[in-house]
Amino acid sequence: MLRSKLFSLHNIKTKTQLMKILVVDDEKDMQALFEQRFRKEIRDGKTQFVFATSGEEALNYLLQHNHEAVLILSDINMPGMTGLQLLEKIKLEHKAPPPVVMMITAYGDEENYNRAMQLGADDFLTKPLDFILLKDKLKIPA
Repeated sequence: MLRSKLFSLHNIKTKTQLMKILVVDDEKDMQALFEQRFRKEIRDGKTQFVFATSGEEALNYLLQHNHEAVLILSDINMPGMTGLQLLEKIKLEHKAPPPVVMMITAYGDEENYNRAMQLGADDFLTKPLDFILLKDKLKIPA
């Protein structure tokens, strides 16, 4: 199932030539890290990132920009709304078509993994992020 969703994500990117990714993480340095690691793709107009520092901010963005983000990368452990709560709301409220959601955590424990998969996560990544692996999953040459 993951392969087909990411294949669909790749097709969306190919047709529009822009993959819009919403990164949700309370660590503010994640924005600089993503912008540095994807600088070529951003410069070439292949990828655009939007950043939210909380689940609530991410939901507000999704409400105001319906279906603009084709991929959401969300941290699990955040103050206020957790990434798992955000995932549950996204999967319940954004169905047509639902965005691909990848969960990111510093804790690769089985409980978080199982809960994320139960709630409909499309993938599960651990910190520190392997950006070569992430680009491979997104079908972006490293």
